[in-house]
Amino acid sequence: MKIICIGRNYINHAKELNNPIPDEPLIFLKPDSAFLAPGKPFFYPNFSKDIHYEGELVLKISRNGRHIEPRFAHKYFEEVSIGIDFTARDLQKKLKQKSWPWELAKGFDGAAALGQFIPKSALPITYSLRKNGKEVQMGNTQDMIFSFDAIIAYVSQFFTLKMGDLIFTGTPAGVGSIAIGDRFEGFIGEQQVLDLKIL
Repeated sequence: MKIICIGRNYINHAKELNNPIPDEPLIFLKPDSAFLAPGKPFFYPNFSKDIHYEGELVLKISRNGRHIEPRFAHKYFEEVSIGIDFTARDLQKKLKQKSWPWELAKGFDGAAALGQFIPKSALPITYSLRKNGKEVQMGNTQDMIFSFDAIIAYVSQFFTLKMGDLIFTGTPAGVGSIAIGDRFEGFIGEQQVLDLKIL
């Protein structure tokens, strides 16, 4: 299983972190050991003091494919969920300052938390993330710079997509820090698909 992540896929999120708007998908990977199954808690790691949450829609690839044309991309996923891309922001900043890769800040154990998958519905999809009962992020697929189909088509030019691969499709504005004791809930429309505690 590959965990493929798309960075800066919402203009408002890129702006809140003072990052340039990409003209093609920004891709990074997380190892399968970063996967955190639905219902499991996230344990705050001791190597960081500034872990941030980034709520995202996640696609589960349902068939193998490579060099997929955009017009066929919708056939390669049947389910969606909400995931949290956890980022050690202090470590990421240090790595960026040295112009080093920042997988350590994104790919650590448990850094790809996932909710329950539900069948995909007609686009657009609206979703939200709550922290301790307060909505902190709201996203809509209409606001994505690169659509699901565009992402699948682009990624498949470089990596063969295999059944079970996960694609985190980017986060809207509203990212922030986490603390032990926090609880996160993710909703697609009105349906709750994620419930995660920070320990």
